[in-house]
Amino acid sequence: MRVAVAGTFGPLHDGHRSLLETALEVGAEGVLVGLTSDRFATSGREREVPPFTERAEALRRELDALDRWNRGVELREIASEHDFAASDASLEGVVVSRETADEVPDLNEERRANGLEPLVAVVVPLVVAEDGERISSTRVVAGEVDEHGRAGGD
Repeated sequence: MRVAVAGTFGPLHDGHRSLLETALEVGAEGVLVGLTSDRFATSGREREVPPFTERAEALRRELDALDRWNRGVELREIASEHDFAASDASLEGVVVSRETADEVPDLNEERRANGLEPLVAVVVPLVVAEDGERISSTRVVAGEVDEHGRAGGD
């Protein structure tokens, strides 16, 4: 199956790693990673987001480290929520977190409107920090937890 996974991925943390590793595991026919453009990444956010080039480099390093299956991986810049996932006929699945799984029906409706088959949703459980709350880039940037979910960002 050829799958997509997308996000801002900045800074990277264990929740992202779980998404990426799952995409690599199930994406036997390839993995298409959407990385938000600088404009899309910062719209509506109150926190700083690293520049696209910095996030792309970190993401490529992380994908290389996680890819035990030697998958074909393509990185694309995305400028909107559904971007290429709504129009790329080569895709068969989408890897999402439990938090974003409710967006898949709208994506599939858009795909149907474009004459494409719906995507199979592969839902990855949220990764929680030591405090039982989900790990997020916002929490990492705020110093609440580190990229592995340890308290105080240590």
